[in-house]
Amino acid sequence: MASRYSENPLTRALPWVAGFVLLAGIVAFSVAYLGRGDSSSPAQAQAPAAPAAEVERRKSVPFDPAARQVVADFLQTAVPRKNLRRSWDLVHPEYKKGYTLKQWLTGTIPVQFYPTGGVEVATFKIDESYADEAVIEVALLPRKGVKIKGQIFFVGLKKYEGKWLVNYFAPRSVIPVPQGTE
Repeated sequence: MASRYSENPLTRALPWVAGFVLLAGIVAFSVAYLGRGDSSSPAQAQAPAAPAAEVERRKSVPFDPAARQVVADFLQTAVPRKNLRRSWDLVHPEYKKGYTLKQWLTGTIPVQFYPTGGVEVATFKIDESYADEAVIEVALLPRKGVKIKGQIFFVGLKKYEGKWLVNYFAPRSVIPVPQGTE
């Protein structure tokens, strides 16, 4: 008695088809990754890349006291939403792009709100200081009576028409890593 599988021609041909596909895959792999009859690898067969352009090293300069004053004024006006008219003049055009003065005065601005306390005692750390740009970190404490924690912020400054202006302000936050329970 013959098995019903041996009677089906497709079933008898299946191992041969699978073997042919496997063989074709091995040949394709060999040609692509093991060589094409020459000694070069696929990466070497391409034209050599141009040398990488050297990065221009910028010369650091001492942090400008005028820039520090702009930061202090910004932290007392834009950040706590006090005297927004004054803060408009402290912000680089890139940072207030898309806003009119009228919109800025509503307080819905691209500046992280924080209820600053006395910024005259805020700690500054200079990360980068160049003739036309600077990045600092400033540690702020909330004003008296506000029950939130102190926070560190990055402040970016850029010179525009000879004046230092704020072009970046964001919190430096640390994401807590959950502790495993064992």
